[in-house]
Amino acid sequence: MRISTSWFGLTAAALAACSSGAPIGSTGRLAAGPAPAAEPIVVMSSEPREQLPDEQVQQVLNRLSYGSRPGDAEKVRAMGVDRWIATQLVPDRIDDAAAEQLVSHYETLHESTGDLVETFRQVQQARRREQMQLKAEGDTAGKRDARREALANDPQLRELARKAQKIVGDVQSAKLARAVVSERQLDEVMVDFWENHFSVFSGKGQTRLFLASYDRDVIRPHALGKFRDLLEAVAKSPAMLFFLDNWQSAADSLHPTLAAARQPARGRFGGFRPGVGRVPQRPVGGAPPRRARGLNENYARELMELHTLGVDGGYSQKDVIEVARALTGWTMNPRDGEFVFRPEMHDAGQKVVLGHTLAAGRGMEDGEDVLDIVARHPSTARFITKKLVRHFVSDSAPPALVNQCAGVFTKTDGDIRETVRCIVTSPEFFSRAAYRAKVKTPFEVVASALRAMNAQPDTTPRTAQLVARLGQPIFGRQTPDGWPDRADAWMNTGAILNRINFGLALAAGRVPGASLATWPLTPSLRAESRPAQVDGVIKAILGGQSSPETRSILMSGENPLISKLASADSSGRDLMDNPMSDDMAGMPPRQAGAAVAKNGRPRPNAASPLNRPVNLEGLAQVVGLALGSPEFQRR
Repeated sequence: MRISTSWFGLTAAALAACSSGAPIGSTGRLAAGPAPAAEPIVVMSSEPREQLPDEQVQQVLNRLSYGSRPGDAEKVRAMGVDRWIATQLVPDRIDDAAAEQLVSHYETLHESTGDLVETFRQVQQARRREQMQLKAEGDTAGKRDARREALANDPQLRELARKAQKIVGDVQSAKLARAVVSERQLDEVMVDFWENHFSVFSGKGQTRLFLASYDRDVIRPHALGKFRDLLEAVAKSPAMLFFLDNWQSAADSLHPTLAAARQPARGRFGGFRPGVGRVPQRPVGGAPPRRARGLNENYARELMELHTLGVDGGYSQKDVIEVARALTGWTMNPRDGEFVFRPEMHDAGQKVVLGHTLAAGRGMEDGEDVLDIVARHPSTARFITKKLVRHFVSDSAPPALVNQCAGVFTKTDGDIRETVRCIVTSPEFFSRAAYRAKVKTPFEVVASALRAMNAQPDTTPRTAQLVARLGQPIFGRQTPDGWPDRADAWMNTGAILNRINFGLALAAGRVPGASLATWPLTPSLRAESRPAQVDGVIKAILGGQSSPETRSILMSGENPLISKLASADSSGRDLMDNPMSDDMAGMPPRQAGAAVAKNGRPRPNAASPLNRPVNLEGLAQVVGLALGSPEFQRR
């Protein structure tokens, strides 16, 4: 049985409705007061906009941030939408001390990659010693238990094992916590955009050890900078080098003409197969390869197909091979995860990339020239801009806006800030068609719900694991294409039911850090009549707008979709595109397999708030149903 998801399509009445409020200043006045010459706050001139003033407030809070916290709409209204956008585009000018203080409490987040590798190495060595001793003594259940108890009583090893287990969880939890509390909301949105664009999978080998550095040192410093700088930082990052196997790619032993003529072993994404490189993996901590292991095309292919030009960007299989040759020797020191160039691994022959000749006899310059070529290619300007327009405006990515802002990308030499400014100050961004046109991803659902409830950030992995239960484990996409940014990828029967249940669970106090008792509006609304409660919740959580159907559900407390969806979902509540949850992503294959049912879906987790019935009354019921409504699921 297929249940229609049309409930998540907003009616014309919902779009036309608008809460009352003072007009937003959008006259294009320049910001008053001095600003540093290097990072000025520039308020762009505003063209006529189709959205009403309060709709513009909701638009910027839902698209350029992770949703409104209590009081945010009033602040944006007082500041003016245009000045608020301009301020968010210069995040270094925004005091974010609270978020920085919060992140400082994560134990492994600020450790060097070398320290994390050493921790992992010692834990692995201890496990290998345990296995060898059990094998020598005879592997019986009793001996295994005794040996494990002895290891558990070793305080040093116990501490190392604890820290090793926190490595992925800290990165995931901190990412969500920043989205909830940071004042630099647009910067957080852009960090998430690029970490999805340059996606790496925490479950492949030792990629998890490099995630903290990937977020801290690679993506964040360049999220609103020059695309070419970001591209090089990614190319040299241990996370990407390991995930797409370029760290072991070396000059091919085949003659160049034979190499160019060979047929690639293509998986779903060219030569890449999730979790499997063409070159055998070496454990982190081992010595660098001493002999040529052959050319690996994984990163070269994804560099052009997914990171820059796009699948239709005008490159050929020969270009893939030439780029892979140019990037041989771009590797890392496996003991500390630092990028190094190894000339002995590099193919120093002549190469031709997208019509550009790279002379023979060179070294690291080959790879740098390749990054210059692809970063400044016209196809890259269109491909990157189209993804940004799709993310900020609508799934259809209006072609005229893509062309206009791709021109800005080209003229500014790939300036991400100016390209985003072009998009988010455009008439298309503030058009009627763009309003509430995007369906939130699970990450956006959780972050925005926590913000709406003024929740305290959860520094444990529990709330981040809820994102996974909703279908989007953080750093858990197995393939390098990143999570989809289209409504049809997220709106299936099980996903809708899970989102409704999540809203109810949050209102019931079952999500860490969120409580109706600490919601600022609870004291004033709790004693009100049901209609007054519904009006207050619609204004506070839904921006003052709801369809007649949603209002009827909030008034009655009965959502007919819940029973219909539950009866249609015969295989359980987790009908997700990707079956691997956050806590499964770092598991050994045997453990991860045990956590997945025969149908490939996650086994129900009894401890998850999504799997326990929630019966609410009064204000809590209204809030829970509002958080699960189609208006809240859209941004």
